Amino acid sequence: MAATGRHDKFVHESIKVAIIGRPNVGKSTLLNALTGSERAIVSPIAGTTRDAVDETIEHAGRSFTFVDTAGIRRKGKTTQMAEKLSVIMARRHLRMSHVAVIVLDATEGLVALDATIAGYAHEEGRAVILCVNKWDISKEHNKRKFIEEIKDNLKFLDWAPSLFISAQKKAGTGALFPLIQRVYDAASRRVSTGELNRFVETLEWEYDMKIYYITQASVRPPTFIVFTDKANKLHFSAERYLANRLRERFDFLGTPIVIKTKRR
Repeated sequence: MAATGRHDKFVHESIKVAIIGRPNVGKSTLLNALTGSERAIVSPIAGTTRDAVDETIEHAGRSFTFVDTAGIRRKGKTTQMAEKLSVIMARRHLRMSHVAVIVLDATEGLVALDATIAGYAHEEGRAVILCVNKWDISKEHNKRKFIEEIKDNLKFLDWAPSLFISAQKKAGTGALFPLIQRVYDAASRRVSTGELNRFVETLEWEYDMKIYYITQASVRPPTFIVFTDKANKLHFSAERYLANRLRERFDFLGTPIVIKTKRR
């Protein structure tokens, strides 16, 4: 493809994806699997540090910009320093991204640093995909059991889809593209006030606060203002119920939902 204004358009409209995770989980291998064989438009963009490399590619007519955060492994550095750097770089790249792909190591299971890094993605309000790498060499072969472990340890991300892959063998990695597209679209989705009012009428609302109506204030993450008869916030269980119903009704897969209350 010629280097025309369309190339700039692709870069401008790119879905920015941060590949994050602790050291040695396979972030670089995943980036190579995603960009190596299907590279159509390649744009090496200078990163903010000498370790960061952005790869912009076109896949199925859509542009994706992947940020590799794997440059933290340097010889002579302690594990503790590598962990500190993994957190610093994860936060930096999360701020620049639309979607976070959190890479987990199936051979080691979940550790505390996984939860810490996942927590930063949640705090930044990013759409999230949990990518379980090295599944081909894992002693655990029960996906349902591993997902239960994820839900037990990452309760705050129970809305994030999980994908089991082998980045080394490029097994399952192709499924990431449509999934990234889907969670990006969900995080960018805007619902009309009319649709939300019809949604309110369908709720089996058993809480002591009356909802008059809901409006959507912003996207990425989808943020809703709930107008009620009381000045205080929704109870945690009521907020969770409402977020889950919104997620089901409007297909908010893989994105956090923010709910704010206002007294009418």
